[in-house]
Amino acid sequence: MTEKMYISGKCFCGQISVEGRVSKQRVVACHCKDCQKFSGAPFRSIAVIPKEDLIIIGEVTEYQKIADSGNARLQGFCGRCGTQLYATGPDKELFNVRAGFLDQHNDLQPTTHIFSKSSPKWVGKIKNGVWLNEGPNSQEVDSGKLFGED
Repeated sequence: MTEKMYISGKCFCGQISVEGRVSKQRVVACHCKDCQKFSGAPFRSIAVIPKEDLIIIGEVTEYQKIADSGNARLQGFCGRCGTQLYATGPDKELFNVRAGFLDQHNDLQPTTHIFSKSSPKWVGKIKNGVWLNEGPNSQEVDSGKLFGED
């Protein structure tokens, strides 16, 4: 049996909170075009969690979309601040929780990348760019240290 890690998080405005448990082997980076469009980013980090391991408190707004596969997918988000929370099927048996809003996001390293065919070609070279500690005029950081290459 795989050991599960405790996760928790709140949307940006604090109206919705989640708690749960996820296997670190069930953390995925999704590069599909839908994730890119919904997030505005080249991929999304997702914690795949069965409903029995997840508690959601607050009123989630859902948008139903039809995936390329023809399957209905519910996109859960905070209707007040817009924080993306999860995607799930109509049966709500398995939730793809968006790891970015979780308190433990630094510990949820994706073990698998899916929909690589949609990934921008520059993603694999991202560490080669200039990395700044904070905003545009902040101190430059050695990317080797960020990526554990020291």
